[in-house]
Order: sequence, then structure tokens, then C-alpha cells
Amino acid sequence: MVLDTSVLVAAFRSRKGASNLLLQQVAKGALRPLVTTALFLEYEDVLLRPEHRLATGMNEDDVEGALAAFASAAEPVEVHFRWRPQLADPSDELVLEAAVNGRADALITHNIRDFQSAARQFNLHLVTPQQYLEETKP
Repeated sequence: MVLDTSVLVAAFRSRKGASNLLLQQVAKGALRPLVTTALFLEYEDVLLRPEHRLATGMNEDDVEGALAAFASAAEPVEVHFRWRPQLADPSDELVLEAAVNGRADALITHNIRDFQSAARQFNLHLVTPQQYLEETKP
């Protein structure tokens, strides 16, 4: 599975909710997200923005530490093929590339509409964090 940046932002900004539950499962080793170098750098860029740090109460070192833990739990994916442009938002292309190149079982996002056409084209399972948790509940 690949997490859209919107999921990480939601998880960092709120300790409650499905996005944070997904990150907790990643921390426990129950889930192993796929990530490319470019996507990880996107996560870092967005989560270090002042508005997100203000909302989370985290300083830069806190964010870097949390991302280092996330990186150690993630499975790296090499990008062998790029199909750009497929999506309106260039940063969404990074998420799509990780999902397609990593043969993800799901692309998890809060922005379903942004990925719908590409998900159909690449036969990707597109879900919200809540839907993913419901589908994978033991």
C-alpha cells in the first residue's frame, strides 16, 4: 500500500482518526508502506511546512525523527517507469509512481477524486484510510 501525503498530514495533525491508526499500524510493523525517494522527500517537504508544524506542535527535529521511524518501517520502491502526466497535481504523480512501480495492493488517500482516472487506468485499488482499515480488519 502507498500512503498519499494527505494521509500523513492528517495522521500528524490528529491523534484520532483512521490516518493516525494507519501510522500506528506501520509503527507496530503490521503494515509496510511502499515509498520512493521522491515521495519520501515530498512527505518531508510538506510535513516541515510551518503551518503543519504549528498545528502539530512539532519542531523540525520531531518531524525528522518521526519520518526516520516511518522510513525504517517502509519498503523502498525503485521507479522504473514514469507515465507522466496522468494527474492534474504533479505531487500526486509521485504517489501514483510509487503505487504502480511497487505494485501496491492499495493507494490510500483522502483525495479519491484526484486519483480516480489513473486508478482505473492502472487498475489500482483506491481507498480512504477508513475504508482500508475496514477492509483489512481481522
